[in-house]
Amino acid sequence: MNAYAPILVLGALGAGFAIFSVVMATLIGPKRYNRAKLEAYECGIEPTPTPAGGGRFPIKYYLTAMLFIIFDIEIVFLYPWAVTFDALGVFGLVEMLLFVLTVFVAYAYVWRRGGLEWD
Repeated sequence: MNAYAPILVLGALGAGFAIFSVVMATLIGPKRYNRAKLEAYECGIEPTPTPAGGGRFPIKYYLTAMLFIIFDIEIVFLYPWAVTFDALGVFGLVEMLLFVLTVFVAYAYVWRRGGLEWD
């Protein structure tokens, strides 16, 4: 347990700072509400009214989010590999090249199908 103590202390400090920041901003922050501040902000254009049940998002939004998650997971696998690269040797290099090649093929497929174009 002693090996994990610094990690737990760092996590507690980070959570404490986040909670402290939110609470202090709520308590001492300016409270000048007006109609413009209470409306939704849509990239500088006038907000459009939404239907009673909420608006529907286009499927491209969800596809883009899933693609981001898939290619972000690649980094999760690359980082531990980079840390233990010396211990893995040539086997680790070949396995990672195959993994990156597989991800690149998926990327090329998505690109050719137009999944990266935002219409």
